[in-house]
Amino acid sequence: MPLTESLRDDILAAVPSLRAFAISLSGNGDRADDLVQETLLRALANIDSFQPGSNLPAWLFTILRNLFRSDYRKRRREVEDAEGSYAKTLKTQPAQNAHLEFEEFRVALDKLPQDQREALILVGASGFSYEDAAAICGCAVGTIKSRVNRARSKLSALLYVEGADDFGPDDTVRAVIGGSGGGG
Repeated sequence: MPLTESLRDDILAAVPSLRAFAISLSGNGDRADDLVQETLLRALANIDSFQPGSNLPAWLFTILRNLFRSDYRKRRREVEDAEGSYAKTLKTQPAQNAHLEFEEFRVALDKLPQDQREALILVGASGFSYEDAAAICGCAVGTIKSRVNRARSKLSALLYVEGADDFGPDDTVRAVIGGSGGGG
């Protein structure tokens, strides 16, 4: 399949969501940008394998997820900063409440198992349906629903919230925790 202008525009429209997903996986903006760039390169190099009429964002997210997993396996041998003590010395703590709340959310999100975090970000923050998220993750729809439910419950417990209204005005955070995002 040749790269048409319409397909190119659709790929470019998916970049912000791809970047957000990459950040949620890697926890690092620079690594996320590299993942997105590599995803786009692989997508363009393999555009002939894309089936017209299928879900382009799901195809791109699958490429990104597979790249992250491959990269993770390679990096597993590197020295890790598991407690983040070294990383904390490299940044300044935010001064505003919204930033503090978001940092608490990010830390809580990092405590979730990888499969639950992926499912929650795909359904709650990226707006994919359960079916599309299941296709991206290569598992059953019921598995995705279970992972999202467990992730939301654990996040709520970690953040000591009873509902989305207890955790600030950020719509994405509220969608992830409260289930009011896409995912239907």
